[in-house]
Amino acid sequence: MVMFATLTFRRRFVIAATLFCSTLLTMPAIAVDTGAAPDVKLPTRDGRISLSELRGKVVLLDFWASWCGPCRQSFPWMNEMQARYESQGFEVVAVNVDQNPEAAAAFLSEVPATFTVAFDPEGKTPEAYEVMGMPSAYLIDRNGHIHSQHIGFHNGQKETYEASIRSLLRSGS
Repeated sequence: MVMFATLTFRRRFVIAATLFCSTLLTMPAIAVDTGAAPDVKLPTRDGRISLSELRGKVVLLDFWASWCGPCRQSFPWMNEMQARYESQGFEVVAVNVDQNPEAAAAFLSEVPATFTVAFDPEGKTPEAYEVMGMPSAYLIDRNGHIHSQHIGFHNGQKETYEASIRSLLRSGS
């Protein structure tokens, strides 16, 4: 009887978790105005990055993990956006949250990044941004304010994501 109750509970939990996650993964970009974005001061492959040092640029701050399937789809797109808009003051910073550095390295050997990759194995930065799923991206304006965010990555939304980038690059703020 206890075994049956446990299996029933597990099934209900799995169904609820699946519905919750699928809802998160289908959320469109959410426009927000939360004031200044929390600063990021993290190690990178080539040194350190500080979000406050990027003031004056439009920044796509992306949180990712090696086990995240949609992250494999978002990296080529972020490479493309970095190449296309870098000369206009656009910067991609992707924060890896893996606790195992080898997992991140293996991911990056399969899916290379031409943008800045930072590492936060302790998870303090995603906590500051209240990240709810992987990947999560925050579009930050030239003044360091969060303009919008999206959870997950959807190929069908790439034009919308890019339109937001172009809009901020044109606005000057």
